[in-house]
Amino acid sequence: MNILSLIGRNQELFRTDINLYENELRNKVGSSSFLVLGGAGSIGQAVTQEIFKRNPKKLHVVDISENNMVELVRDIRSSYGYIDGDFKTFALDIGSLEYETFIKADGKYDYVLNLSALKHVRSEKDPFTLMRMIDVNVFNTDKTLVQSIEKGSKKYFCVSTDKAANPVNMMGASKRIMEMFLMRRSKDIEISTARFANVAFSDGSLLHGFNQRIQKRQPIVAPNDVKRYFVTPQESGELCLMSCIFGENRDVFFPKLSESLHLISFADIAVKYLEQLGFEPYLCQDEDEARELMKTLPDQKKWPCYFTGSDTTGEKDFEEFFTDSEVLDLDKFQNLGVIKNELNVENNKLQLFEDQIADFRNSKNWSKEEIVALFHKMIPDFGHKETGKYLDSKM
Repeated sequence: MNILSLIGRNQELFRTDINLYENELRNKVGSSSFLVLGGAGSIGQAVTQEIFKRNPKKLHVVDISENNMVELVRDIRSSYGYIDGDFKTFALDIGSLEYETFIKADGKYDYVLNLSALKHVRSEKDPFTLMRMIDVNVFNTDKTLVQSIEKGSKKYFCVSTDKAANPVNMMGASKRIMEMFLMRRSKDIEISTARFANVAFSDGSLLHGFNQRIQKRQPIVAPNDVKRYFVTPQESGELCLMSCIFGENRDVFFPKLSESLHLISFADIAVKYLEQLGFEPYLCQDEDEARELMKTLPDQKKWPCYFTGSDTTGEKDFEEFFTDSEVLDLDKFQNLGVIKNELNVENNKLQLFEDQIADFRNSKNWSKEEIVALFHKMIPDFGHKETGKYLDSKM
């Protein structure tokens, strides 16, 4: 599968910058120790591989997914072999007693990279999953930040999202609130982050779903009116590592918009995807027709597709990596932009958020409406629109 051609490109986005800084990257990685949290997700695996292949002194990887961790190790051993440094993986939940004990036992790392997140817009459909999103995206981040400060780490990197810029969904807003918590801790440790586009074929993504549909002989479904920017998994790892190693305190790295990085619709990618596999897309009128035609069309080298407009909660009409009020450095790197943030801590808001979420959790009773109202207090121009429709109601 040629991912670059599927997303409408013929060259890697950050190759020039990586080549220019490669010697410095190797020297810094080779003399440092790393902890990667959420390291078995798609972006986490990509970051882990970028670190591993530059021979770190110590590389410890933590993730809640035991199965994904097994694949990460198999992939690394098959691609890069072994290093002299200490490489270990730990199947742990960051919120658990076991993780607390793990950090207490060692916990000494030069760089801590946090890639753990609940990333799906569909996770905001119910108040219970939404609360877990807040716990993972905001409070686990703050907890691991405090641990990094206590253990004397010199740098903390955390991945954000393009959806944190002028957010319209709860996932993007949770990451924007996370950035506010990061700002508070930046007084005590250097922090850098990254906002970037959709990672093509990342776990759970629509494009990853295309692979599943082919394997299970099911129709391909995609919105025809939603366009997104895409980076490859390797590019996501490169962007995170560049921000981690070279980002100054409170910097946010993002891909520069250029002819190489352009908007493309999911439906257009679906057509290219099927054509690469040797199938002609067959456009269906509804889900029932698509399911029925799966019985016959694939044998004729045609694949049933159902492309529709998007009407679900949390979809943003366009993507952006920064807001009009943010200060940018577009000169340091060729294909990487940097948002330069001054220290600006909104203590009253952070305390309000901590207190209100604690009240909800202690009472074991909260509604989505109450959480949305709290998010509006944190982000006054939060553009959340509730349509009453969610992706789980679609094929």
